Amino acid sequence: MKKYDFIIIAAVLIIAGGLFLFLHFGVNDGARAVVEIDGRAVKSFSLKEDVTYDIKTENGVNTLVIKDGKADVTDADCRDKICVHHAPISKSGESIICLPHRVVITIENEKEGGVDSVA
Repeated sequence: MKKYDFIIIAAVLIIAGGLFLFLHFGVNDGARAVVEIDGRAVKSFSLKEDVTYDIKTENGVNTLVIKDGKADVTDADCRDKICVHHAPISKSGESIICLPHRVVITIENEKEGGVDSVA
C-alpha cells in the first residue's frame, strides 16, 4: 500500500467516527416524551424540563420522571416491573412499555407531531 492509501483510510475512519459520535451523542433539542394509554396519546412532555408525573390507568399507576433530558419510569405497581428496570430513554424512537398497565412512553422529535404538552 502506498502512503496515500493510508491517508485515505485514516480520513474515512475519522469521518465515520465523527458521524457515529454525532448520531450517538447529538443534541435532541426538540425531543418529547409522549405517554400513550391503550394506544391513545394522553400527555406529552419536553425533555428539556424536569417533571414527575403519575400515569394513572384502570390497571394501575406508573411514575414517569423526566430529568437531565431523559425519561424514566421510576415506580410501578405491576408485578413484573420491567418498565422500572428499563434504562432511561432520550433518543427519538426509543420506548418504555408497561404491558400490564397498557402504557407506552415514546420519545419523539417536536416535528413528528404528538399531543400538546400539559404539565
